Amino acid sequence: MKNAKIFPSAILVILLLLILGALIFWISAKSDVFPGNTIKIGEIQTYSKLTSFTFPYRNGWQLALEEINSAGGVLGKKLKVISRDDAGEPGTAVTIAEELILKDKVVLLMGSFLSNVGLALSDFAKRNKVLYFATEPLSDALVWRKGNRYTFRLRPSNSMQNAMLAEEAAKNEAKRWATIAPNYAYGKDAVASFKKLLKAKRPDIEFVAEQWPALFNINAGAEIQALTGANPEAIYNALFASDLAKFVREGKLRNAFKNVFVVSLLTGEPEYLDPLREEAPQGWLVTGYPWYDISSPQHKKFLQAYQKRFNDYPRNGSLVGYNAMYAVYHMLKKAGSADTEKMIQAMEGLTFDSIVGPITFRKIDHQSSMGAFVGYTALKEGKGIMVRWNYADGKDYLPDDAQVMKLRPQ
Repeated sequence: MKNAKIFPSAILVILLLLILGALIFWISAKSDVFPGNTIKIGEIQTYSKLTSFTFPYRNGWQLALEEINSAGGVLGKKLKVISRDDAGEPGTAVTIAEELILKDKVVLLMGSFLSNVGLALSDFAKRNKVLYFATEPLSDALVWRKGNRYTFRLRPSNSMQNAMLAEEAAKNEAKRWATIAPNYAYGKDAVASFKKLLKAKRPDIEFVAEQWPALFNINAGAEIQALTGANPEAIYNALFASDLAKFVREGKLRNAFKNVFVVSLLTGEPEYLDPLREEAPQGWLVTGYPWYDISSPQHKKFLQAYQKRFNDYPRNGSLVGYNAMYAVYHMLKKAGSADTEKMIQAMEGLTFDSIVGPITFRKIDHQSSMGAFVGYTALKEGKGIMVRWNYADGKDYLPDDAQVMKLRPQ
């Protein structure tokens, strides 16, 4: 009789436990802040190529990710990055984006290096109504001529960096200019914007030659010969990676840069300057990243953490990757959700303190105010460095609202 009384009570307890378990399962499925869940981010980058930039870039976002998750994550969740290699191919990047969204259920896409890849992902984001955070592509078209509601960019665009360079270049007396840039979206935008900006400051100059080598397939000797044949007093150069190295070495061999003022977008970045070692150019006006000479407390803290974690010094890619992950963190915190529309609303006007100062993403065009370091190249102990540099705040080089309204589709 005693056991018979206990039996119904045991069944009741089991039923209550089953109901409680079902309730917990339902809450975990519905709530986007249930402990133990993760927010998945799809990261697409050209890791099999351009390793001098992309590997440090990955180190940068990984360091930020570890810091964020060790501090508790965001919205009660840990961030999880699902990273894929696009091999520098727009079609591959789009295929990967589809898989990340449909199969891996990521809440947003971030990354890419080459501008043609970034433009392809931007178009994918627009068609599929998914947030795409472009971290590196520099083509102006990304946020202006082909800009859309779903695409945001971190790095200062071609025209922003060229405005920084033109400001200093205009002080030089050179009147006859030549240009060289890779023959794709980034290079075309870079040359067009630099010409426009420099002519606005110096109507007396003329552009006497331009060369358009295929990306990563430069015939440096022929390009140098064509440029010097026009007798330029100055050269604007937007080459990078292996193309830049070949151009520098062939130019020095042919004495092409003697008494020629050179303005070179990106050349001051350690990923491109360091491999040249003692062959690094001297006296070139460049944008770059003098990590060894930045004294702000925020950057010192980042530098120490990076060197401790990777036993290496940061490159410009490291800076971009680190800032990108923290931008995502602050956006999610502000949005209070991983819903696409809420994330977009949070990203528009988002401001956060980065290791290079405050960064704001403008609502009107989704371009950030991240700046760039501008200075001159020099040699120190057999290695290229930047000297006489300053940090140019991106907010001072953004087009005004009226210009954006003309540039960006409505």
